Amino acid sequence: MQTLIDIDRDILAFFNGSGSLFVDNLAVILTSGLTWIPLYLTLLYVVIKNNETMKQIMLIIGCVILCLAMSDGVADFIVKPLAGRLRPSHEPSIKYTIEIVEGYRGSLYSFFSAHASNTFSIAMFFSLLIRNKTFVCAMAAWSLANCWTRMYLGLHYPSDIFVGLIWGCVSGSFVYFIYIKSYLRMYPNFNYISSRYTSTGYNRLDADIVLLVLIMTLLYAIIHSLIF
Repeated sequence: MQTLIDIDRDILAFFNGSGSLFVDNLAVILTSGLTWIPLYLTLLYVVIKNNETMKQIMLIIGCVILCLAMSDGVADFIVKPLAGRLRPSHEPSIKYTIEIVEGYRGSLYSFFSAHASNTFSIAMFFSLLIRNKTFVCAMAAWSLANCWTRMYLGLHYPSDIFVGLIWGCVSGSFVYFIYIKSYLRMYPNFNYISSRYTSTGYNRLDADIVLLVLIMTLLYAIIHSLIF
């Protein structure tokens, strides 16, 4: 067990901090949920545009809420208090060796990462929903970027991230299973085939819009980090 803990800390040390003010600022911006509001609004736009009825739209919105309830709720309200694992930034034996940005050490417990589980749960659900390779890669990159910020800022061990990603995958897949069962009950004859649309009926150009928004958000974060 001590060997695993040492490996966990060694990997954290590799990702934690850089001595660069620019990268510090970039990590702080990318880890903030507010930064990704354009992405969330774009996903909502894609859902509204590619679904014909309010019942379909509300089903998806309800599933997204369920994704967050499962991923964040289990992490923050069940596992973290039970596991009681201190964040690297609070662990007495290493907290003064961890590079902290702007004095932020986060809440007390770290296992497992809600950032990892939340983002990957959403990425998994929408990837299964839209079924577009470019979109899937973009959403996976978004989730992993958030995971990197948590280690860079000294707020999570790699094992926290790894377990968070696994739980995000499980919760996102489970919620999609609920979604597809519910959807097929409402529309049992669903069968969409077109070169302009994905196999689940989503316009491929709309999926590309999500990628564009992610790129623009990253550019904003880079420019903001350079200026401020």
